[in-house]
Parts: sequence; structure tokens; C-alpha cells
Amino acid sequence: MLSEFDIIQRYFTRTSLGAELGVGDDAALVKPSAEMELVISTDMLVSGQHFEADADPRLLGYKSLAVNLSDMAAMGATPRWATLALALPEPLVNAGEGWLKMFAEGFFGLASEHRVDLIGGDTTRGPLNICVTIIGEAAIGKALRRSGARVGDDIWISGQLGDAALVIAHTRRQIELDQGEFLHCLPALNMPVARVDLGKRLIGLAHSAIDISDGLMADLGHILERSKVSATIEMSAIKCSAVMKRHLPHPSAINCLMAGGDDYELCFTVPSARRGDVESLSGEVGIPLTRIGCIKEGEGLLVLDESGKSVEMAVRGYDHFRT
Repeated sequence: MLSEFDIIQRYFTRTSLGAELGVGDDAALVKPSAEMELVISTDMLVSGQHFEADADPRLLGYKSLAVNLSDMAAMGATPRWATLALALPEPLVNAGEGWLKMFAEGFFGLASEHRVDLIGGDTTRGPLNICVTIIGEAAIGKALRRSGARVGDDIWISGQLGDAALVIAHTRRQIELDQGEFLHCLPALNMPVARVDLGKRLIGLAHSAIDISDGLMADLGHILERSKVSATIEMSAIKCSAVMKRHLPHPSAINCLMAGGDDYELCFTVPSARRGDVESLSGEVGIPLTRIGCIKEGEGLLVLDESGKSVEMAVRGYDHFRT
């Protein structure tokens, strides 16, 4: 059986590209670039809660970093370093080295793409649990925040929403996808694309931003709360896949689109006068950017259907502690 130190040395030790001192000491040493400040976020993935115990380890390694990269995107930050804490069940380690090898391949494949150094972490025995802390940089005072939305701003989203949640709803028998639909939606759940480049391009353009991890209504709600404003959005304006369109207006499909989460797209607000700049940016980065509503005075979020009627949602987003 591999020891803790065997696991670290064999699978998670790499030459650091931008750290003063990486894996192998009591702590790492990093130095931000001149005129930059650090941007730090942590996400945890728990077996049975965020993924099934038999999940593909390569995809799991990829996603464990991708969800953290999405937080960097929401702040307009450049990701630089990460730490990884793993709790590993003894049977998984005893079964051989395949799982660890594939997990590391998924993690480091994405890390290399974004030039992110793994600079430390921890391994222990226990129920499978993955915790990544990511550290990025943004120019001092320039990082995007949730608190900057202003009355009159347009509300935009990147990409399309709902496919990842459709997969989860299907596995829970809340909605029925055929095999083709399921396979079409599955990459949205297993391999979300963090919009890091887009986030950096939004600095100086967007007043506020957030990544959509818990569902559009919940995450846009965080912007509204922090910015002390309200919003109206049109559900029909939200870009979604052909699979999602086939299942609307099934209540479970509406829930997946509006509140399902696991999208990891960006929701951001921009002055209406700069609408053309966002449309140009969409072409430059090759990502659909869709205007879905506007920021108003007051409190709360109003969702309208195609006829202009208010849509009432029993669930507004994912909550780990909701029964």
C-alpha cells in the first residue's frame, strides 16, 4: 500500500513555474506580481454529495480544479497557484494506483492549460473528499465584485444554462432524457469550462460579476443583495440547448434552467450604453453572451415568461443544507 508521502511524491509533485517554493516543505512561498493583489477561493467536492463514488477519476480531477478556476473568472483574476487536500478511502488506495494516476492526469491537464502550479496541500485516510484552494492575481482595486451592479445595467450571461442540472435531474428520476440527450448534456456536468479569459476581458467593462454554480436565480440574487438593487429577467431570453428546449416547460426543466446550478458560466452586469461592446466581445472570445434583463431600483428578482407574466419558483438555487 502506498504511504501518504509516496502519493504526494509520485502523483502530486511537479516543478513549480511561478512559485518561490512549491510542494515539499512545511508551506509554500509565493510572490504576487508588481501592482497585483491576491485573489483566493476554496471549493470542496464530497463523494455522495457532489459526485458518485464510482465517478471517473480523470474527470473528477479536471472538475475539482475547474470549479475553482470559475471563481477566478468571476473576479476577472489570473489563476496562478493551487493547493489540494485529499481524503482517500483505504480500499481505493489498496486497489492499486490507477485511480490516483488518472485523477492527477485530469487535474494537471487543466492546470497546465491555465499555467497553474500545485504548491501544496494534504492527504489523509477517510471518505473520499477533494478540497482545492486556488490563488490568483488581479490588478490592485480592479477585481470584479458582486457589489458593483448599478440601476440601468444590462444583465448578461455567458454560454448556455441547464444541461448539467438536466443530467442530475435525470439520474434522480425527476425528468427523463433519452440516451442521446443524456450523452449530449453529460459533458456540461463533468467538464465545465471556466470562463477565465472572458472574466479578464470584463474588467473595465462590467460593473459586477458572479459565476453560476448554485443556479442563476440564487447567484444573480447574490449580486442584487450585495449591490442593494433589484432585477427583472426574461426566462425566454436565456440561452439553452436544444435538449433543454425540448423539455420546457416541464417544471423540472424550468428548475434546471433557472435554479439547477453546476453551469459555471458567468452572470455579469454592464451599463446599457456599452451593449455594443459586449456584443463585440462575444465575437472576439467566441462565446455566446446573452442579455437577459436589467437592474432596477428596489429589492428582489422578477422572472417573466414569454407572455410577460411572473414566474414563481419554489426553489431558487442549490443549498447544501436544504432538505
